[in-house]
Amino acid sequence: MLEGILAALTIPGLPDWASLALLLLLALVALAYLLMPFSVFGVKGRLEAIEAQLDDIQTEIRSLTLRLPEPSRRRAPPTEEDWVEPPRFEEPSPRGAPPVPPPAAWPERGAGRAEPRLDWPRDRR
Repeated sequence: MLEGILAALTIPGLPDWASLALLLLLALVALAYLLMPFSVFGVKGRLEAIEAQLDDIQTEIRSLTLRLPEPSRRRAPPTEEDWVEPPRFEEPSPRGAPPVPPPAAWPERGAGRAEPRLDWPRDRR
């Protein structure tokens, strides 16, 4: 039975026992991750620090709300006398056709052509 498992797990180019050793090593690492408590990773300590900061912030907010004076009266809702009409802007009338761009301006050419002229051989008869 063990020989059948070893034959199935063999890695070409390595001895027969190497695949079994690799499998045992991976199983040990997986078992260590499953059994390891989260406090080893530092999560527990970080959560406790964040919880302490949150408690400090909550006590500070409570003390600030106790120091605030009570509102003496409520603000009255706005009335029509408080209303100011916003200024009106006239929208420009839409155009019937899109604007026409100006014609393209071509650069002025010099006295002669810039590219060389080719003289093809002609049949001289």
